[in-house]
Amino acid sequence: MDPEARERRYVVYLVSVALLGWALASYDTNLLTLTLPDIADDLHISSSQLGVMGFFIYAAEFVLALFVGWVMDRRGRKFAWVVCLTAAAVFTGLTFFVQDYTQLIVVRALASGFANAELAVSVTLVNEQVPSERRGFLYSIVQSGFTVGVFMASGMYLIVGQFGWRLVFLFGIIPLVLVAIARTKIRESDRFLHLKALRLAVRTNDVPTIERLQAERHVDLSDLDKGSFRQLFAVPGLVRSRIVRLSITWLLYAMAYVASNIYITYWMTQVKGWSSDEVAVLLLVGGAVGVAFYLLGGWLGERFGRKTVLVWSACAIAPLALGVLVFQDHIVVAVLLFLLYQASNGTWSGVGYTYQAEVFPTRVRALAVGWMSAMLVGGFMLGSVLWAALTATLPLTVVWLVIAVGLGAAQAVSTFFLPHVESGRDLEEIAA
Repeated sequence: MDPEARERRYVVYLVSVALLGWALASYDTNLLTLTLPDIADDLHISSSQLGVMGFFIYAAEFVLALFVGWVMDRRGRKFAWVVCLTAAAVFTGLTFFVQDYTQLIVVRALASGFANAELAVSVTLVNEQVPSERRGFLYSIVQSGFTVGVFMASGMYLIVGQFGWRLVFLFGIIPLVLVAIARTKIRESDRFLHLKALRLAVRTNDVPTIERLQAERHVDLSDLDKGSFRQLFAVPGLVRSRIVRLSITWLLYAMAYVASNIYITYWMTQVKGWSSDEVAVLLLVGGAVGVAFYLLGGWLGERFGRKTVLVWSACAIAPLALGVLVFQDHIVVAVLLFLLYQASNGTWSGVGYTYQAEVFPTRVRALAVGWMSAMLVGGFMLGSVLWAALTATLPLTVVWLVIAVGLGAAQAVSTFFLPHVESGRDLEEIAA
């Protein structure tokens, strides 16, 4: 087989394995969502205890996203990728054995934490290996795996749930293990291997090797061996400016997302008078059609630029959220909510994570993407705390105005300050 054909087959395999991995991360999270009422009844867990468990799960996701960023930087992208899914499989299976509330918190925090960390590794490894001219669209395919995971979890629950929630998690480890094994055939990132060799050459003062490696791919040696998240913030310049701007945007995005996605069923039933089943059907349809919006976001990013699509998506969120609040007609609200779901998920995520990988140089990419995954979870935590604080004293309509509309508008403003990325260029040309 000629080298070009072999490379095309490898890219198809890489994208397929990455898509399945992200789908299974979503699958693991949604298994918990679907079985939570059964678990709460069986283990006698109160609503307030469920809230505390949610906080610990978010905290684990935050810490493990940072940890996996460091592991990618030191041990390699492939190693971290296999570890994330293997650990998620182990702790998903261990959910079968939990006997009390404390055990449930520990097992589910680690399962969800490693599953969520999948995102940071996938963003880094896939974007470093796929062709630059199709990078955005190919990664949008991977990102669409989140909606696939929703359907996988629903199917597993419908098939196995009748036998009890424990068996749902036990059977849940099978696809996780199979994909983890498939990942052993993935290549390590050439960019990581280059960075690893350059670090060794710098430590041993091997000048000829340094010159050869720098000729292949230029790397800023001044920050090369700081070896921690200090590389992101220590020195004024491109990296610190970009990480600060992206962090603000993703924190605002995640905080607004809490209202428009995480608590949407509760808000719609309490404010709009919808039934839970009506909201579930709309979200199920939105998720199914959402695959196309992920791909649309990736394609638009290739044609008009990643930042442009992020700006368009963010600018749509606040008006759509306001429309959901103001209008009362059932069909109008359904259409607006469907579009809000696509703007805050499909087109935003379809382009946003390729953008994260592109704006940082290779020497800090793994750390930066790990940091950004932590910022996403941090935004969910802050948004949930804000939701709880506001709902204690204010009507749900006002809470929606503050979080979904107000923070959604702030997110839109912040996107105008993001750096521009020209599509189709090599990673080293974008972020020196």
